[in-house]
Amino acid sequence: MTGLSKKQRLPQHVAIVMDGNGRWASRRRKPRLYGHKQGALHARDFVEIFAEYGIPYLTLYAFSTENWSRPKAEVDGIIKLLSENLDRAVKIAHEQNIRIRHLGKEDRLPEAIRRKARAAIEKTSNNSGLTVNVAFNYGGRSEIVNAAQQIIRSRIKSDSLDEHVFSRYLYTAGIPDPDLFIRTGGEMRISNFLIWQSAYAELYFTPVLWPDFGRDELEKALTDFGRRQRRFGGLKSQ
Repeated sequence: MTGLSKKQRLPQHVAIVMDGNGRWASRRRKPRLYGHKQGALHARDFVEIFAEYGIPYLTLYAFSTENWSRPKAEVDGIIKLLSENLDRAVKIAHEQNIRIRHLGKEDRLPEAIRRKARAAIEKTSNNSGLTVNVAFNYGGRSEIVNAAQQIIRSRIKSDSLDEHVFSRYLYTAGIPDPDLFIRTGGEMRISNFLIWQSAYAELYFTPVLWPDFGRDELEKALTDFGRRQRRFGGLKSQ
């Protein structure tokens, strides 16, 4: 059960930058990787909670193209966590009619991870409930460049190219743009995440670190969203 009013206006797509795992661990005098492990476990639990709200789409920013520059031990640990959690996450997703999609490039991912990710996408592809997009090895600028390259290869004429056509070549093709963009951990920037898709997203920044961002914090964000007037450049709110 949720604590929201039945009249609460909800977004159709929520995107979340899951920030603060390392700081969460440091405050507990634990290694940063311990924080990433707790963050990964929390993400799995969070998806189950989120599914209760009936919001069709959730996108989680798990690992950016820039994160490869972190210390090798930390990167290797995050990759290992992904591999360890995928099987369990897929089992839960399939049991709860959740569809999994991957946003990002496969090129730097180990082959074993690629196989697991493809299997997860295939196994849940016919599920009709919540769609969870996992942005891993993802960068917004890289996504736009990749789309432009595909358009050039497809030989689409310049006078046939508009925003609608361009969007079909993004990783998020067929998915509505996010209405609500949440970033945990106190930073107030979008950090190269869904920069095309978030043009009109409502931004919500919270100092709460990701492992502590639970149901109560989510409902604060959803309530805040419901109070906002969305005009999309016009005069009438939507």
